[in-house]
Formats: sequence, structure tokens, C-alpha cells
Amino acid sequence: MNILKKDIVIFGAGLAGLYTALNIDENRKITIIAKEKLGLSNSNLAQGGIAGELSDSEKILTAHINDTLVAGVGLFSQEAIKELVYQAKENLEFLIELGVPFDVDKEGNILLTKEAGHSTRRILHAGGDATGQKVMETLIKVCQNKPNIEIIEEAMLFDLITKDGVCFGGKIIDHENQVTTILANHTILATGGIGAVYKDSTNAHGASGDGIAAAYRAGVEIQNMEFVQFHPTVFYDVKNEIKGQKFLISEAVRGEGAYLRNIEKERFMDKYDQRLELAPRDIVSRAITHEMYDTWSEYVYIDARHLGKEFLEKRFPTIYGKCLENGLHMESDLIPVAPVEHYGIGGIKIDINGKTNVKNLYANGECCNSGVHGANRLASNSLLECLVFGKRIAKFINTNNEQLEFPEIHEEEPKLNHFSYHDVREQVRNVMNDYVFIVRTSDGLAIAKKIIDKHYNSLLKHKFTTMDYYRALNTTTVAKLITEAALNRKESIGCHYRID
Repeated sequence: MNILKKDIVIFGAGLAGLYTALNIDENRKITIIAKEKLGLSNSNLAQGGIAGELSDSEKILTAHINDTLVAGVGLFSQEAIKELVYQAKENLEFLIELGVPFDVDKEGNILLTKEAGHSTRRILHAGGDATGQKVMETLIKVCQNKPNIEIIEEAMLFDLITKDGVCFGGKIIDHENQVTTILANHTILATGGIGAVYKDSTNAHGASGDGIAAAYRAGVEIQNMEFVQFHPTVFYDVKNEIKGQKFLISEAVRGEGAYLRNIEKERFMDKYDQRLELAPRDIVSRAITHEMYDTWSEYVYIDARHLGKEFLEKRFPTIYGKCLENGLHMESDLIPVAPVEHYGIGGIKIDINGKTNVKNLYANGECCNSGVHGANRLASNSLLECLVFGKRIAKFINTNNEQLEFPEIHEEEPKLNHFSYHDVREQVRNVMNDYVFIVRTSDGLAIAKKIIDKHYNSLLKHKFTTMDYYRALNTTTVAKLITEAALNRKESIGCHYRID
């Protein structure tokens, strides 16, 4: 039986996890658990940038708050949004201090871009459209050089250890199906997104909602799971050659002036919103879905031809290169796109300091619901959320030196099998794409719930201690939570749109 005793354990090694660790006092020992190799997270894939004002002007900060409120539609926490916006500057300056190479002009001024829902340019970017990669490369290097930070790679959280409303750590499983119990005074969930719940997603392969599922099993409060954001402009593979994770065409492309055109090559956003291509994501995704339905097509186009080759290559090197790999030149070709699952807005409910309803358990990033995104996330606010709440969690832990009296652990003998749960995951993903997508109906949601419940109950009835089993269980659990929440919310709001 392998039991480790730690001060602080962080499950997740994306921006939410690493940044939180770097804000915790260096006299505290931290263990970070990475499900994949370092760098293989959703944070690494972020193209557009980080929204945030490097200003103390009340007028400028109020504009960011208002844009977030408008995009969020409702169900947001105004207190959380205010903290998000007002604490942006200190956190962005800390990233710069750590060495993140944000793009600058010839005079050294930070370059800013604009994305959908933003009334002004306030988004910092790096490497043109490789912001996540540049940020993560920097933070990984800094963390690896910190003597108080230990990183364990390729191990997956599958259960939390709780007793009498207190969290004492969690259990992890590796690719050899070896189980390790990690007891800790403070436990932070930063396990990322839910993309593996859908057939197609922009998410990293491992985004199966592990933290949300483990928290749910432990009785932690989960909130607003029905709000799943679909990125409106994800590259559509006409040749059907790209398998798995899809690559998105950043909102910043439209922020720099690109248009949307339907299959008949007509601009159409003026029919749906006066903000045209820069309307919030939920509106643009529904508009594209409507156009696809009306024109009997599976995609629309992004038209960036008028922006010119020189600008496109320099500003969007990643996207330009990906298009080239598929035989398309952004300066002369229309780029096929369609909406795909991108971001889970709901998740583990936290307060303003990242605390859950279970003592000594915190959550940060996409696995949590902090209230800043409301019913629809404003573009590029998610990376800022990781920073602001990571720092707040760290600040709270830095003032709390409580040493828990760990409960006695009675480990059961692992129950192994050689089953493949691939078909279960595939069926769940297909159901989510068919019935719990951008436009939803009560009949469709009921069909989805019936199929998902069947798999969920079967998995619980026949439990095994393997990584593949927990991938399937977590995927099915999150699908169940999304579908049930979507059934319970009768009205359309934000990302949750019902036509009945």
C-alpha cells in the first residue's frame, strides 16, 4: 500500500495548478499531479490570449466588468467579476516578472488585441497566437526550478479522501494501474476541462472532467453544469482526416477584422446581432448553426483574405501553419469552420477564495464555477480567472498552517480487469453531440439521459481499479451532470438554449 503524506497537493498541472503553486510561500512543500506529460493541457492550447487591463483607471476597469456582465447574461457573481477585473494588473505583472514573453511593439509596449464581446483591445498575447504555449513553457520552467515544488507526471486523480466534511487529499492511479494515496493538509483541484465528454472538442485529450467527477462522488457541491460553451469557429475538416482534438481558429482572427460567410459565401451576422462577428460566443455559435441548417451545409467560412499574407503570417503563425498543412492559404482561401465543444462553464462551486463546501478543499480553473462567467464566458477571461483565483487560494493557504490529523487509511485490494471501455465513451460522446449540443429539446435531453444513465449505473455496478475504467466513469458522470442540469433548466439563457 503506497501512502504519501504531503502539506499541499495540487491535482492538475495547467495554468490553474502551476500558477497557484507559484504564489504559495516557498517554505511550504507542494506536490503537483499531472495527468499527462507536462505541457499537455488545455492551457497550452490557448491561442487568443489573456484578457485584463494593465490600468488602475476606474472607467477602463468598469468597461471590462460591463463586457463580462453582458456576455455572461445572468447567473454571475458581481463580487467575483469585480475581483477578477481589479486584480488583473497585479497578476499580469507577475507573469511578466516570471518571464512570459508577451508580444510587444518596437518601443516595447505590450500589444493588445480584441475578441468577441470585448468593447476595446485588452487581450495580451504571446507568440502571435501561441499565448498558452508561451505562458506554460515559462511557468513549467519556473516550477521545475523551485525546491519546494515536486511534480508527478502521468498520474490521474480518481477519488478524494473526505471524512466529516473535511478533505484529506486524494487517490491517484498511473498507466500501470498502480494506486497511490496522497494525504495532504490542503487539496487543490485544478484538473481542467470536459472536452472528452463530447465527440468533437478543442480540448486536450485528457480533459475528461476528473476533478468534477471525483468531487461529485465525494459530495462536493457542483453548479451550473448545463452551461457548455461551444467555440463558433473551429476548423472543419472537409477531407475528414483529422482525428480527435480539433484546432480552433481563434476569436482574435475576427477581432482583427475577419468575416463570417455561409456556404453561399454571403456574410450573415447582420441578421443576428448588431455586433456582427464580434457578438458573444453563444450568439455566434447559434447564428452559425442556423445558417448551416438553412443552407443544408456542415460548415461556414472565415474570410480573412483582405487582411493580407504578411499580417496573417506574423499575427497568427500557428493558425496560418495549420491551414497550410490542410492545403489552405488564409490570404487567398476561405477557411471552413463549425462550432465545437470548447469550455465547461459550470463545475465545482467555489467562493471568492476558491474554497469549496468541503473544508481544506479548493478548486481553480475550468473545473470550478467561480461565478465570473455567468451563463456564457467572455472570450479570454478564463486564463485570467486561473491567475486571480490561484493567487487568492495561495493567499488563503499562506495564512493557514493547520496540520490535519489524517484518518487511518484502509486500502482495498485493487480490482483489475482487461476490459476496454472505449465503446462506452464513444456512445456517451455521440449522445452528447446529438442531443446535448448548442440547441436542445426536452425530448432529446430525455433520450440522452436514458442512455447515459444506463452506462453510469452499469459502471457503478461493476467497479474496477484501472485508469481506463475511471476515464469511462468520469466521462459518463460529467455527461450525466450536464444532461440533468440541462433538463432541469427550462428557460434558455446564455450557452443553454432550448427550443421547446
